[in-house]
Amino acid sequence: MAQEIKVPDIGDFDAVEIIEVLVAEGDTVEKEQALITLESDKATLEVPAPVAGKITELKVAEGDSVSEGDVIAMVEAAEAEEESEAEADKPDPKADDEKDNDKAKSEDKPDKKADEKRGADRPAANTDDSTVEPKASTPASDDHDYDCDVLVLGSGPGGYTAAFRAADMGLNVTLVERHSVLGGVCLNVGCIPSKALLHSAKVIEDAANMASHGVTFGKPEIDLAKLLDYKQSVIDQLTGGLKSMASKRQVNVVTGTGTFSDDHTLALEGNDDTDQITFNKAIICVGSEPVMLPGWPEDERIWTSAEALSPDELPESLLVVGGGIIGCEIANVYAAHGTDVDVVEMTDALIPGADKDLIKPLTKRMKARCGNIWVNTKVTGLEAGDKLTASFEGKDAPESKQYDRVLVAVGRKPNGAKIGADAAGVEVNERGFIPVDKQCRTNVEHIFAIGDVSGEPQLAHRATHQGKVAAECCAGEKAAFDAKVIPSVVYTDPEVAWTGVTENQAKAEGIEYTKSAFPWAANGRAIGLDATDGNTKLIFGTDGRIIGAGAVGPGAGDLIAETCLAIEMGADAHDIGLTIHPHPTLAETVGMAAEAEAGTLTDLYIPKKKK
Repeated sequence: MAQEIKVPDIGDFDAVEIIEVLVAEGDTVEKEQALITLESDKATLEVPAPVAGKITELKVAEGDSVSEGDVIAMVEAAEAEEESEAEADKPDPKADDEKDNDKAKSEDKPDKKADEKRGADRPAANTDDSTVEPKASTPASDDHDYDCDVLVLGSGPGGYTAAFRAADMGLNVTLVERHSVLGGVCLNVGCIPSKALLHSAKVIEDAANMASHGVTFGKPEIDLAKLLDYKQSVIDQLTGGLKSMASKRQVNVVTGTGTFSDDHTLALEGNDDTDQITFNKAIICVGSEPVMLPGWPEDERIWTSAEALSPDELPESLLVVGGGIIGCEIANVYAAHGTDVDVVEMTDALIPGADKDLIKPLTKRMKARCGNIWVNTKVTGLEAGDKLTASFEGKDAPESKQYDRVLVAVGRKPNGAKIGADAAGVEVNERGFIPVDKQCRTNVEHIFAIGDVSGEPQLAHRATHQGKVAAECCAGEKAAFDAKVIPSVVYTDPEVAWTGVTENQAKAEGIEYTKSAFPWAANGRAIGLDATDGNTKLIFGTDGRIIGAGAVGPGAGDLIAETCLAIEMGADAHDIGLTIHPHPTLAETVGMAAEAEAGTLTDLYIPKKKK
């Protein structure tokens, strides 16, 4: 008898278009064979046959839209499958007898697990590559009665990656998130919304710059509500995708604030259904929060990055305290949208840690678009009145100045001390970081930590790679976080990116190196983009292999990926230079910088060094 094949649970998607029908009426299909392909704005997925058999009728066609529960076809199940299902439904007297015997035996035996005390000694962790001392705890066990195999605390890029990877490896995963949506700081109030607003800023800047090339636009009219709706739509698309992927992987998502009660129990606040979750293993990925300066007044006009990305209005004036990555990005957003922005940085340059030759073009642009850039300067006080009055200490800064808003962007601190880690025996250092080894394991063998809370650099792409390592270790795989380099990117205009050994680091640590650079003024694509102040440089060790790289200009963050791969692969100048790069592109600057090192560059005249 023919049975209906319906669209299964496809998450939050509704009215999803069928882009391909993979079978026809009369076809014989196998169980799990794909029948149709659906495509939404977030994903492409196939709907499989639930049983083997013959397709007797198709109910849909390409271009149709379907939702969960819609009938897509009728199938006449194969006889063997029907007989198998019928046989499976029959009671097995022998099996029942065996179950009764097993039950009687189990009742005669003492429950060893129930008699175990929390805190009993566990086998020592493998400390060959460890940076942490193992601590006695109740050992994790593949045969357990806990609520889940793996509990993931925090759903930022590291958390959801760890949860999804663990689920893909067959583990029962619970993902705990204190907010109502997944994605953490990065997706909701950090990396992603800032990039949406930086895109708006770049469009405004590019339009203005075209005036000198014969294309003039009027002064931009900014509808803040509509701009923030666009930003939110970007966030919603990504967080909605995460919710759908969690559902498809059968990850149990629990909303609430979690703190450890012991090394196998998480207490939960803010959830109506449960107040605790027990786990066999855990991955801590609770991230970080902005550092606020002590002694300042509590005033809603004093912003962190989260408030700056969701303003109620565009202020006439803004002071950005901290000229690091977050400070420079938000300064560029507001300056482009018409706010008078001042930036104060206590060190001698913007983006401390980056080489000055990379920062120079950005500093020049920011001085032109911002009111003031004060380096070697401190904010010594802040008073709240009709406006916020900041006091300064520095050579070029005024004694004081008033602002409508003040953004504090002086760094982020890890949340390690906020989760009751001591109750689980997990070590947290004085800065709030949780030390881990190369397997991302804490001093408690079955508890892992990843992302901002596990150390620096506090970057989402570090967290995602750590998440996979931790999940694979939870599944018993041999895995380790051993990245040679972790790139950094400043998404301003121009972008700045670097990876590996910087010149600053090489000089400070006495590392011998050679540097080769290619100016974008000699690159056809850069000239066409009016980006001739850009530059790409490569740093090589004494063995001729690349050990570092940097770039400044449009898309620098995309260019740096090639150099990361080159460092990981141990490439030398010839490996990179002999790789054919498409023309005309900015990527050519990487190849040409390598050619400069190899002595084969023809796009510039470089006098030969005297031997």
